Amino acid sequence: MQLNTVRDYVNFNSKKYPDINFITCPHTKNKISNKNLKINLDKLNYYLTVKKKQKKGSLICTLTENSLSGIQLMLGIMYSGMIQVPLNLVAGEDQLAYIIQHSETKILFSTKSNLELAKKVIKKSNCEVELVEIDKDDFVLKLENKKTDFVELDKSCNCLLMYTSGTTGKPKGVMLTHDNILNGGKNVLISHKLSISDNALCVLPLYHINGLIVTVIGPLVSHSSLVLSEKFSANNFWKHIEEFNCTWFSIVPTIVSSLLNKYSENEFNNYKISSIRFGRSASAALAPETHKNFEKRFKIKMIETMGLTETCAPILSNPPSPNPIKYGSPGIPYGNEVQILNEKYQEVKRNKIGQICVRGKNVMKEYFKNPQETKKSFYKDWFLTGDLGLMDDDNFVFVKGRIKELIIKGGENISPREIDDILYKHPNILEAAAFGVKCDYYGEKIEAGVVLKIKGKTSEEEILIHCKNLLGKFKSPDKIHFFEELPKGSSGKIQRLKIFELI
Repeated sequence: MQLNTVRDYVNFNSKKYPDINFITCPHTKNKISNKNLKINLDKLNYYLTVKKKQKKGSLICTLTENSLSGIQLMLGIMYSGMIQVPLNLVAGEDQLAYIIQHSETKILFSTKSNLELAKKVIKKSNCEVELVEIDKDDFVLKLENKKTDFVELDKSCNCLLMYTSGTTGKPKGVMLTHDNILNGGKNVLISHKLSISDNALCVLPLYHINGLIVTVIGPLVSHSSLVLSEKFSANNFWKHIEEFNCTWFSIVPTIVSSLLNKYSENEFNNYKISSIRFGRSASAALAPETHKNFEKRFKIKMIETMGLTETCAPILSNPPSPNPIKYGSPGIPYGNEVQILNEKYQEVKRNKIGQICVRGKNVMKEYFKNPQETKKSFYKDWFLTGDLGLMDDDNFVFVKGRIKELIIKGGENISPREIDDILYKHPNILEAAAFGVKCDYYGEKIEAGVVLKIKGKTSEEEILIHCKNLLGKFKSPDKIHFFEELPKGSSGKIQRLKIFELI
């Protein structure tokens, strides 16, 4: 049996593993088996097709937090041959209104807590959009138990339109097919050796590619399970792992730091979490010092990875146990090809810096209604990530930063990541990001934003001396800016270019 679409996997899991719980909700304690998931998605297919008159390829916006209704609606839209357009709850009204306009959606589903935001952005968009309020827990449960015919689906059908954060302009709509997202899920499966007995803890939002692909589609294609938290909570994190015997989790570096700051070794030892095989970190670079401290404190292998919305999350991952990892690297390619290319799109020698480029079945079809950006983002069938990096002799990639974030001081290219890593070596720094500031003498000078673990304990001078001792004067920041929190995107990634706007 060929499994080419989300519907194929739902049907297969329902027949082959009907009693395995696919989703567990720690807040309601409700569980949805593979058999019941299919029943619920059949109900959604009838509701969307017959009641809401949606057709194959219809674009449907959702404004929901992680919830039983949210995840099933997401899968139900794809299962029914339609295209889900998840709206980022923290994107801001202007961006959301733009997405409604650009996607030309005719219907928006919102949970109660997001209803006022939904009304505002529909009004701001000046579009005619039907707004449907749903209960976050039992919307699907209350639907009529009726069936209708299915539209024909194949792997080339579009199923997800996810907009990038748009920090440098209008957000771009990344159009993804069933083939794209399933291959993204398979890359998670092979890189982490997922099996039917695995149970993922999902704390990242499903309106972000990491949460959706890694901890929903990954379990779907590996016939395994997930525990769906409404959001990350440091208080509940280990508690949920213990209660539901989770075997792995996917988080971001800011959460890694939050857990380190929250739990001492003695506090952590109160939890019984022998079920855990590994944790994974993505969406931003994980500083080696933070990485090592996490593993030392919690005795859990942390696997750094790298992915993009355009590649359905993972393109690189450090290998699973017992293979060694490399700190400071998001790993080696799994399930797709990765090359480092120069400005002429020629592969550079090992350990030389160039642009990280990727090719594979997980790579997006196009930017929706944006042929110019699509053309600019590809060389032949290689997707140009915009990230600088090198590949070593063991195929491990080391990311040096975004091309647009590179600091050019006195004609020398300086990676802000190199400075970040040194800042994180300071024992009282919780968050850090270096950035360039225009300067008449050097062209650009270096400054950095930091968040301290204990406020007032460390001075700017102490941090500058720390950097000069480890980096030398030329690469060290000239100024340190202190913040309560650094600006972040929806994935938890620190947005270093926004720091300059705040100083």
